[in-house]
Amino acid sequence: MKLSDSIKPISYIKSHSGEVLDQLEATHGTMIVTVNGEAKAVLQDIREYEKTRDSLALLKILALSRRNLEEGKATPAREAFRRIREHGPVRDET
Repeated sequence: MKLSDSIKPISYIKSHSGEVLDQLEATHGTMIVTVNGEAKAVLQDIREYEKTRDSLALLKILALSRRNLEEGKATPAREAFRRIREHGPVRDET
């Protein structure tokens, strides 16, 4: 679906809600809702929302990992496995 086809005023959403939800589900799409010509919200198919949320979580993990590497807070895998073999796994005491 083209972005220009997915911009709808709130009045359209109110009067065609079932149709809009069916369309979003069928296309796995996104719809931008406007009020007085200004974008105010986004409607999204639930499966696409879940994919987006999962992707953002992975990106956060990657960003945190990169920051830890840049700050020298990472341990090379060989070293980590050597420590585990020597001392056993670290246990969280909380």
